[in-house]
Amino acid sequence: MRQLVEKTLADLGYYTPDSANLVLGTIAQESAYGKYRKQLGNGVALGICQIEPNTYNDIVNNYLKYHHELIEKIKLVCDVSELNLSDLYLNDRLSICMCRVHYLRQKGAIPGDLIGQANYYKKYYNTYLGKATVQQYIDNFNRYVVNDLN
Repeated sequence: MRQLVEKTLADLGYYTPDSANLVLGTIAQESAYGKYRKQLGNGVALGICQIEPNTYNDIVNNYLKYHHELIEKIKLVCDVSELNLSDLYLNDRLSICMCRVHYLRQKGAIPGDLIGQANYYKKYYNTYLGKATVQQYIDNFNRYVVNDLN
């Protein structure tokens, strides 16, 4: 997973070690490191980053539509001719790109430490309404990401 995330972010032009770790931590927390591609229960989130349709549509309609170069780069990196929500289910590179763009829109730099990233994830990705906790993020990062040395 680490190689896929790092390569995707590099191809997109938005790789830093901190951004890669944040996306990897998000994947660990949201989908058990890619195990679940559809939200469990009655949820509507899709892909390894478990992006909800409203979030996806907000990124496309309120951000990417004003950043034409970035949208074309995403299409190239993800090997798609247009952006479709349903592609999140199996296109891991699209899920990674959309997760990175979601974080790109947030204020402040991505923290360089695990606790800071866990709080950043909770504030900007899961939000105060979400069920995830900072401690769950840390535990899942340690469970999945730390052991992914590839």
